Amino acid sequence: MSLTLNFNDVSVTRDGKSILQNVSWRVTDSQRWVIIGPNGAGKTTLLRVAAAQIQPTTGTAEILGEKLGRANVFELRTRVGFASSALVSRIPNSETVLNAVMTASYAITGRWKETYEDIDERRARRVLSEWNLAEHADRAFGTLSDGEQKRVQLARSVMTDPELLLLDEPVASLDLGAREQTVSLLGEYASSDSAPAMVMVTHHLEEIPSGFSHALLLNAGSVVAQGEIDQVITSDRLSDTFGFALEVTRNAGRFSVRAK
Repeated sequence: MSLTLNFNDVSVTRDGKSILQNVSWRVTDSQRWVIIGPNGAGKTTLLRVAAAQIQPTTGTAEILGEKLGRANVFELRTRVGFASSALVSRIPNSETVLNAVMTASYAITGRWKETYEDIDERRARRVLSEWNLAEHADRAFGTLSDGEQKRVQLARSVMTDPELLLLDEPVASLDLGAREQTVSLLGEYASSDSAPAMVMVTHHLEEIPSGFSHALLLNAGSVVAQGEIDQVITSDRLSDTFGFALEVTRNAGRFSVRAK
């Protein structure tokens, strides 16, 4: 196992406000992590540090062996897959699904004058097939359902065969059927030995795919608990994190929660 992320006392402050406080966290290439916490806990900020999009105010963050502040972040970002709801607005509605995925090779969201080889198109079509999107390859991105657009984001994020995959609420706002289809596909991907290290942010335990191995709980920018998922996602620790009495259950590898 090799170290994918190594955060040591990472803090992030913006406009005098503390967003993350002294976060120490290690992720290896075989682990699949979920980050959970209330709104404003710092989850997306932590993910953006891991994506080399922002740097810590204090502390050190190493990503794929490269230390932020010294690394060429433009090169580093090409080694990291990232899927976020914010990406949807950046993909032109008229772009074909095939191009929406293939342009990830250049870290752009709309095809322009760049050129692609046959191997790029073959890989893009294979990735589309893996995410149940093959039949939509020639459709305009803007004509897809919310669930299909989410899966296009996931296909883009793995197009470049990343060494680290970061997912920011990949099934948020989907209806029940689309959510379960996408969570199932994510679980299959996470369970593959060839998948990279994965980190996913979510607000809902029901959205955690079955293949995830570790969890980190955040509240007010600080780590409440982290480690193996069964030891972290418990009734007591979730109750402490959200400040409300919660009862957690797990069945067939999937979590659910309700008020006590």
